[in-house]
Amino acid sequence: MAIGSGILPNTSHPTALNSGSWGARQLPRSCSPVRVKLMSLLLTSPDAQENSGELAAAVGLSESTVSHHLSHLRKAGLVASERRGMNVVHRARRDALSALCLVLDPNCCS
Repeated sequence: MAIGSGILPNTSHPTALNSGSWGARQLPRSCSPVRVKLMSLLLTSPDAQENSGELAAAVGLSESTVSHHLSHLRKAGLVASERRGMNVVHRARRDALSALCLVLDPNCCS
């Protein structure tokens, strides 16, 4: 069961990314140093995913604090989370990061 997938812009519409409104809503949720570190950990994970306990240990914070930060990243559409038994596994949504990169720099991926 996926937990909070967020909303990506309709990238097929020519003004969807150029308006900047989508990116402007995503950046405040993702710019705290802890959230940047969590994104980095998820993007560089050998398995492309980590559970909450592993992330909490890596950043030296409690699982509840990490869950709070991950909920903001989920709302921004940058992280997907899935419950697996007693654990919740998180992964970075590279499609959302690519869309955000296009908002910030329309020439970045051409």
